[in-house]
Amino acid sequence: MRGKEIEKAHHETFEKLKKINEYGQEYWMARQLSKTLEYAEFRNFLPVIEKARKACENSGQQVADHFVEMHEMVSIGSGAEREMPSFALSRYACYLLVQNADPTKSVIANGQTYFALQTRRQELADDEAFQQLKEDEKRLFLRNELKEHNKQLVEAAQLAGVETTIDFAVFQNHGYKGLYGGLDAKGIHGRKGLKKSQKILDHMGSTELAANLFRATQAEEKLRRDEVKGKDKANQTHFEVGAKVRQTIKELGGTMPEELPVPEKSVKKLERKQKMVEGGE
Repeated sequence: MRGKEIEKAHHETFEKLKKINEYGQEYWMARQLSKTLEYAEFRNFLPVIEKARKACENSGQQVADHFVEMHEMVSIGSGAEREMPSFALSRYACYLLVQNADPTKSVIANGQTYFALQTRRQELADDEAFQQLKEDEKRLFLRNELKEHNKQLVEAAQLAGVETTIDFAVFQNHGYKGLYGGLDAKGIHGRKGLKKSQKILDHMGSTELAANLFRATQAEEKLRRDEVKGKDKANQTHFEVGAKVRQTIKELGGTMPEELPVPEKSVKKLERKQKMVEGGE
């Protein structure tokens, strides 16, 4: 089975595992998901769940809203089943899980694509203000994640031969060009109508940030895994990863990143607001 066919099969599997509760909310069962992610024993998946729960807490989310403790029926052979402790997981919880799982497995890499790039929003609440608050929290979390993963991407690029500040700017632009259909950082900046002092990553919504986070994590992984050497090869690798993410968005029926709306508030404003709230507590 070819790479694209494997990816499609994985995406279809994740979609089939999805369940809908009585309130119309989607969720996935942890034990089922662990098997799909090729964890032979659920106990080996528990540390991944713990890391994801911690990441959820650090992002300002209510962990109990995304990791709901419950029991799951598990086959024990000969057609018999037994109730075992498990979790009902939100899409966001699944996203955090695949980000913290073993990235060398193709099913997990494809899981990162599926959960990070699905543009169909969850109905967390029908209150518009509450919905917006959740979006802001997602943006803060994803922007901070991207900052950390960009540091790792810089390290991987340096090992490949991307040495100077100018070299890295060129390298970064290759990733953007792949993801944004030929637009580099300057082109994205102009497309968004931003001022010179404004950073493009601070003016992205959660869907766009998730796409860029996936681009960064997968570019870093590919540079290291393939032991890429030379600036030209590193640039081409980053472009190919960006283009792959773009293709996945297209296959999922999502909006191209350059077409996504620019949020009213920058991440910098959200950070200042968060610090004010924390300072008043």
